[in-house]
Formats: sequence, C-alpha cells, structure tokens
Amino acid sequence: MTETIFVQIASYRDPELLPTLKDLFDKAKHPDNLHVCIAWQHNPQDKWDNLKLYENDNRVTILDIDYSTSKGACWARNLIQQEYKGETYTLQLDSHHRFTQDWDVLCIDMVKSLQKQGHEKPLLTSYIPSYNPELEPNGRVNVPWGMSFDRFTPEGIVFFLPFYIENNPLTPIKGRFYSAHFAFTLGQHCIEVQHDPEYYFHGEEITLAVRSFTHGYDLFYPNKVIAWHEYTRNGN
Repeated sequence: MTETIFVQIASYRDPELLPTLKDLFDKAKHPDNLHVCIAWQHNPQDKWDNLKLYENDNRVTILDIDYSTSKGACWARNLIQQEYKGETYTLQLDSHHRFTQDWDVLCIDMVKSLQKQGHEKPLLTSYIPSYNPELEPNGRVNVPWGMSFDRFTPEGIVFFLPFYIENNPLTPIKGRFYSAHFAFTLGQHCIEVQHDPEYYFHGEEITLAVRSFTHGYDLFYPNKVIAWHEYTRNGN
C-alpha cells in the first residue's frame, strides 16, 4: 500500500515559500506520494510570490487567497484541512523551511517505531532547529530541539521556548506541547483535531496540544533533525 502524506502549508506573502516547496519535494524520498495544500495568501504586486511552477502539478492544491481577505493563520490552516483526501499521514508546516534528505521516510519510520512501543497515535512535533535564508546552506542548527514552558504573556497565553535535546536519545522523547510549524502524525488528525478558525494566531498551540491529547494522540519531540525553520522573518 502506498503511504501518502498530506502536507499543510499556510503562507502569507512569504518570499521563502518557493524555496520551501522546492526543498520539500527535492529532499523527499518519495515526492510523488505527497499531496501539498497551500493557503496562498498573497498580493499580486509581490513578484517573488508566484506559484506558476505548481499550477498544473497534480501533487499540489493551491487555495488562492487575496491577502487583504485573510482572517488569520488558524483560519487558513482550517481551510487547508478541508482538502484532506484520506492520506496516510499529515505534516503541518509554515512556509519557511528546509529539509533533511529523505525526511518523509524518517518521519514515517519514527511514527511506526512509536506504534510498536504501544503508542497507537504518535504525534511528532516541536519548535524545530533554525536556519537563516541569508546564510544558506550555512547557519543551520544541527541539534534537535524540544519545547518547554517559559511564561504566561500579559494576555494569559502560554509562551514556549526551545531547548536542545542532548545525549543522542535513540527514540523521540515524550513531549507536552504542540508546535504549529512542525507536526507530523496520522492523516486522520486533520479530521479529529481541526484548527479553530476563530483563533487569529496566538493561543492555538496550547489548545491543539490539549485537544490532540484528549483525542488519543501522544506527543513526542523528534530525536533527530528532520527539518529547519526560519524564525526571524527578516524583511517581512
């Protein structure tokens, strides 16, 4: 049976979207098993934000959204989840990433190994290590990261910080928190734990962690670097 992956990418006027898509497909061992859905929130005046290369790619679904009509990140992510077609797995990302070689097989193997340990519905997530577009391919952090509680913001929202996963653990480590910029799990998560479109941005991650757990998902931080995330959004 072909194991497919539904890749969710919400993008808002991001110059890193095209490099992210290229690297996503180039580094996958089985790129034809991917179904990528992009909530493309764009301004036609942004000449760098052009998806013509993928308009006729049957692996890619493009939700064409004028940036001025956007209702926020969670709204866009909810729209994407409506395009789920029963794929085996799902990977939720932002639109500014780089990937390790064979990232798809690496994620699937991690999930299967956790299932063999008795975790029926493993969910791999974390604030993953950083990269800097201006230094590529240098400047990448090559140590896996986990997530830890840092503080409550003045508005009462939980604020997280990453930490280094040291000592080279053999398997993913148990986690308590969910990252919306990297989450890999069973495809049915798209149906069981959908983003609340009424959230604009802040607050979604703690609600997704709780709701995923109550729907039977066990959260884990990957013990290997699977991908990198750009945190600064310089120039945006």
